[in-house]
Amino acid sequence: MYEEPRDPFADDPDHAEALAFEPELDDDDRADLLEDLHELETFEKVLQPQGYRGVVVDCADCDESHYFTWGLLMANLRGLLEANCAQVHEPAFDPDPAHYVTWDYARGFSDCWLRTHGEID
Repeated sequence: MYEEPRDPFADDPDHAEALAFEPELDDDDRADLLEDLHELETFEKVLQPQGYRGVVVDCADCDESHYFTWGLLMANLRGLLEANCAQVHEPAFDPDPAHYVTWDYARGFSDCWLRTHGEID
């Protein structure tokens, strides 16, 4: 019979509490997530036809860029809204940086596009 290895931190109360703690979203957090989700939906509608696949985020923790497709990022936000946790995902495999934009670029491009073309269907 196979047994999983014992968690080396199983008897550490600080470790157990840290893993179990998931703060609830307050109304402001929920409003921010809904706004981000709405923006992402707009970004996708405006930028995907231009050949962009998603957003690039510079990570301060690992000092690398992370590439997120529109769908993956929206799924993460929906997971936070519905279950208070983001889904686990694999990083993008060999992404082409030319197909990803920063959030600020996406916002600026979309705002300009909407001013010149009107609302999106």
